[in-house]
Amino acid sequence: MKNIVFALALSLLSINAQPTLSILNTDPEVELHWTGSEFFQLQSKKDLHAPRWMLLGWPTTLNQARLARPNPQEFFRIQTLPPNDFMNTTNAQSMVETGRQIFRFDTFGDEDFWGGALKLHQAIAGNANDGVGPGVSPKAALGVGLKVDVDALPPSVQQGIKNGSVNLDDPATTLELLKLNAVVGVTGVFSNNNTQISSMGIQCAFCHSTVDNSFSAGIGHRLDGWPNRDLNVGAIVALAPDLSPFANVLQVSQDTVRTVLNSWGPGKFDAELILDGKAFRPDGKSAATLIPPAYGLAGINLHTWTGWGSVPYWNAFVAVLEMHGKGRFFDSRLNDTNQFPVAARNGFGDVKIDADEDQVTSKLPALHFYQLSLPAPKPVAGRDFDQAAADRGDVLFEGKANCIRCHTEPLWTEPGWNLHTPAEIQIDDFQANRSPDKRYRTSPLAGIFSRQKGGFFHDGRFATLTDVVQHYNTAFNLQLTDAEMSDLVEYLKSL
Repeated sequence: MKNIVFALALSLLSINAQPTLSILNTDPEVELHWTGSEFFQLQSKKDLHAPRWMLLGWPTTLNQARLARPNPQEFFRIQTLPPNDFMNTTNAQSMVETGRQIFRFDTFGDEDFWGGALKLHQAIAGNANDGVGPGVSPKAALGVGLKVDVDALPPSVQQGIKNGSVNLDDPATTLELLKLNAVVGVTGVFSNNNTQISSMGIQCAFCHSTVDNSFSAGIGHRLDGWPNRDLNVGAIVALAPDLSPFANVLQVSQDTVRTVLNSWGPGKFDAELILDGKAFRPDGKSAATLIPPAYGLAGINLHTWTGWGSVPYWNAFVAVLEMHGKGRFFDSRLNDTNQFPVAARNGFGDVKIDADEDQVTSKLPALHFYQLSLPAPKPVAGRDFDQAAADRGDVLFEGKANCIRCHTEPLWTEPGWNLHTPAEIQIDDFQANRSPDKRYRTSPLAGIFSRQKGGFFHDGRFATLTDVVQHYNTAFNLQLTDAEMSDLVEYLKSL
């Protein structure tokens, strides 16, 4: 009887000159067929009372689709699309898929820096594999926060990891994982019939992806856009046999560079170091800041803790200046010898390259599009937050605590120029003064439950969300009780 209702629903919705739908039961799936030779979009409703139709997949020119067996109350319809709508949507599909490849696998030609100049690949390989030093085993790599994509591992390797026949203490195994393209954000370049690592590069995913640990700690399915708060970037770079490129830019010794890199710690990176040379805060702590999320950025004007620019601006900045890819970059603000003496001295405000050699600029549109497609993760009530407390916190967020004056729903930051002076949020100005506008961005709050590791604010100075709320409670004399602050924290975790 359920199948009859389901088929009837399909028939009822195939009217008004739209293509005719039919259903074929192929347990445990169903097959939908429709007529016509145009551009089609399949849509569904969970039931007739659902407020809107939801798109199922991308537009297609096919006349059939296979689906997991739906709920008996679910309704479907097929609609024809005008040619221009089809073109726009398929362009979006292409941009997302291309951008995903760039985000995950494109080095922008930075192998010449990480492998050619720093020779970091030699430290990974180790003496036993024609490199230098002890090498980096998979256990050591996981220990500094590198992640492994389980979907890139053949079943035999997965089984070998489980039963111990794959040696996770051997750097040679790391090289095999690199050959499989399984180390998130890292590409190995191999020569001599794929037997010897000769260089390496990094991708956006190096810092801005992690895994879900579904296989084991540090091994799982990719989570693009999630900041890798386990990743000790500084400790990894410090392994490089030759740090002279950094030493020359900063005009310090390689030992000094290595000391600075090792001061960063997990989940942090100092993008401004090669601009102003300030390695430590006035209190003596590292000047490195937390790796920010790259998800939930649709509609958000500024990308980083202290503004700087839009998402494509920061993509170009990082690809050329931080990843050391081969591309054009321009920002005349970096010519300020007082604020950015290192950048000005090295010409970072106007990096030129022959257009035929540029491996960055043409990739910025699709990379931007893909990043905007990454939603912030959704918390689950009862697991990630307390629903009753969050409901009370919602009232406080918009009322007594007045968080909403800056964290505008549903962006959870201000639409427009979302920057504030240090005095406005009552913290020091050290990091703000390292940026052109000398301000701090109102950070979007969506998915904040998923990035609690490493603390909050740009440098992780507040260990917990409770510490953040207490700061504002004191700074703005909100007079929130302990119970109210607890409720507000639960609401923040629910966003």
